[in-house]
Amino acid sequence: MLDDQLINFTKMHDDFITDWNEAMISGDTSSLERMTEDYYVAFFNGIKEKPMIFNQNDAVTGMQQSVTQLLGAKKKFENRVIRLKDTQNAVVFYELIIEKDEKIIARLFTIENWQLINRKWMLARETEERIK
Repeated sequence: MLDDQLINFTKMHDDFITDWNEAMISGDTSSLERMTEDYYVAFFNGIKEKPMIFNQNDAVTGMQQSVTQLLGAKKKFENRVIRLKDTQNAVVFYELIIEKDEKIIARLFTIENWQLINRKWMLARETEERIK
């Protein structure tokens, strides 16, 4: 059963990556707004700094603003690893590289925690740490 769920989750996450790339061209983030009500993201900017924590509303607003500012940029999801905790919870690890005009403008180590709610995968929380 976990094998089938992993295949289904991986397909959904592949589509999520495609949606990100389309949003970076169109500016429309609506297909990316798949967060639980209690979603939050912890963003680590430096080793000695405490993380900034953003709730769902803050994250959606920030995502819309960054996509608008970075129209035409590309997001690469490198070294992705997907693990199912069980049939209802998944974790995705990857290095996110943002490129614009053939220059890397950001590198982030990202961990996403997903939950299956009413037969739909929802992003429950994220941890992001700036690499460069």
